[in-house]
Amino acid sequence: MRVLGIETSCDETGVALYDSDQGLLADALYSQIDMHAEYGGVVPELASRDHIRKLVPLIREVMSAAGVERADAIAYTAGPGLIGALMVGASLARALGFAWQVPVLGVHHMEGHLLAPMLEDNPPEFPFVALLVSGGHTQLVRVDGIGRYELLGESLDDAAGEAFDKAAKMLGLDYPGGPMIAKLAADGEAGRFRFPRPMTDRPGLEFSFSGLKTFTLNTAEKLKVDGELADQDKADIARAFEEAVVDTLAIKCKRALEQTGLKRLVIAGGVSANRKLRAGLEAMVAKRGAALFYARPEFCTDNGAMIAYAGCQRLLAGQQDELVIQARPRWPMSELPPIG
Repeated sequence: MRVLGIETSCDETGVALYDSDQGLLADALYSQIDMHAEYGGVVPELASRDHIRKLVPLIREVMSAAGVERADAIAYTAGPGLIGALMVGASLARALGFAWQVPVLGVHHMEGHLLAPMLEDNPPEFPFVALLVSGGHTQLVRVDGIGRYELLGESLDDAAGEAFDKAAKMLGLDYPGGPMIAKLAADGEAGRFRFPRPMTDRPGLEFSFSGLKTFTLNTAEKLKVDGELADQDKADIARAFEEAVVDTLAIKCKRALEQTGLKRLVIAGGVSANRKLRAGLEAMVAKRGAALFYARPEFCTDNGAMIAYAGCQRLLAGQQDELVIQARPRWPMSELPPIG
C-alpha cells in the first residue's frame, strides 16, 4: 500500500509518500518560521492561508519525485492542532481521496510523532516507554503496540517546548525559541547558575515548568543593566535553563523505566532534536543497560512522513474514515483504538 501523508497541524506543511513494502519513497516540507518570526509566534490565520498556498505544489512535488501519479490511500493530520490549519489538510485530503476513489484516514498528530522512530533503520520493538516532547505536549507514555498507550505522566502546566519559547522571549531571542536557546547555551559558562529541577524532589512522573520559567525571568531581571542583559549573561542563563530542562526530563525518564521495568526508551517530538537532551538520555540509559531510540532531526519536527507511516499501519489493519472531514484541535490519545 502506498499512502500519501499530509501534515498541516501548525506552521509546517508536510507531505510524504510511504510504501508499506519499500518504505519512504519521497517527502517534502515547507516551514513558515520566517513568516511567523516577525510576530514572535504562530499566527493561526496566516498559517492556514499559507497551507492553502503550499499544499498542492508540495503534493505534486512528492508524487513526481516518487514517480507515481496517485496513491492507494491518504492519511492526514486530524488533530490535535490549530483548527484552521487542520481544516486545510483535512478538506484537501478528503477531496483528493474522493477524486482518486481511495480510502482516507485522519491521523493523530502525536501518534505520528510517537511512531516517527519507526522510519529509521533500527526501529524500536514494542513495548517501550516514550517521552513525547513538543511545543504543546510533554508526556511519558507506556507503548505496548499501536493504539495501546498508557499515560504515565504529563506536564501540569507549560510543555517543555513552550517553556523554551517563553524563556527565549525573556532573553530577547528570536522565534522559534528552542533552537535559539540551544545555540546560545553552547557559549554559556558551566556552573555559573544552577536552576531548579522542578518536581524531581517528589515521587511521580508529572512535569511542571512554570516555576522554572519564573526562576529564569527573576534571574534575568536581576542581571539587567539599564534594562539590558549582557550577551554573556544571556548565554549563561540559556545554558542553565537548558541543563535544568534536560536533567528534569532525564530524571523522569529514568523513573518511568524503573516503574515499568522496560529497557527501551523512545523520545519524539520537536524538542527531541535537542542535542543536550539526546546526550543526557543516552548517558542515563547506558547506565541502566537500556537503549534509546529517536528519529532523524528532520522527522522530529512536524512532517508528512510520520503521518504517512502512522496512517499506513492503521489503513493496513482495515481502519478508514467515513465520508467526513475530521478536524479536532484537542484529541486525547486514549481515544485511539488499538490495532493488531
